[in-house]
Amino acid sequence: MASFTRSMLAACTVLTATALTVSVGVYAHNDPAPAPVVPTASTTVLPPVNAKFDYQIGAAYPPPPGVRVVSRDRQDPIAANLYNICYVNAFQVQPNEVDWWQSQHDDLLLRDSDGNYVVDGDWNEILLDISTSAKRAAIAGIVQNWFDGCARAGYQAIEPDNIDSYERSEGLLAIHDAIAYLELLAPHAHDAGLAIGQKNTTDLGTRGRNAGLDFAIAEECGRYNECDYFTGVYGDNVIVIEYTDSAFAKACSAVGDEVSVVRRDVGVTAPGSGTYRYGSC
Repeated sequence: MASFTRSMLAACTVLTATALTVSVGVYAHNDPAPAPVVPTASTTVLPPVNAKFDYQIGAAYPPPPGVRVVSRDRQDPIAANLYNICYVNAFQVQPNEVDWWQSQHDDLLLRDSDGNYVVDGDWNEILLDISTSAKRAAIAGIVQNWFDGCARAGYQAIEPDNIDSYERSEGLLAIHDAIAYLELLAPHAHDAGLAIGQKNTTDLGTRGRNAGLDFAIAEECGRYNECDYFTGVYGDNVIVIEYTDSAFAKACSAVGDEVSVVRRDVGVTAPGSGTYRYGSC
């Protein structure tokens, strides 16, 4: 679990006229929820616009009534008969995967000048080293395999988290590194029949969309008055997650008639946890 809001959570080659053409469809508000499929490039679709959404990246559970779109961790199964988004920590290392990365790909972990790992302290996650084209290609090869696993499992889209890892890199990474990396990820997602979203960060401007990103998942854009940025780039293809009642009300008032807005607890826990919160507008 990660991103600029993860500091609160207690968790693409540029497409040109000559690039691979991907058929992307959008479900209208009242269309029935799509049945899960193993996608192909010809069946790639965006999440249904302004559909009831649930954010389950912390734990998978039966969605509340009326939910049509759900985001879950890539290691969890899909929710039957819904549109499923596959959460992938594409820019940092999940704590439970550190041993594997260190034993298999230690050279792809970002280190400072003293040889120490550069870590996102909020979540104890080592940053992936996307500073060179060779390292970006090597990391992309690993993450693209995860995308393929999402497709085989029946997911229809990818949520690549920590695009803004450069902000936590002690100056060792830059935004252009993130964009160049996205330019490797997005075409592969499309080839697998998966849409791919921009997770947070207003830094990209239109460069994320130009790199091939199809929609946005924006945590706390209501709280920080940033929702207009995401809708300005992606239109109504935006999903908003808020973690306080006041920010949720603000986002519902600002964009709730046009895009999906959900209220979750900061731990994105399951019902029965004692901290579970869910609401939609």
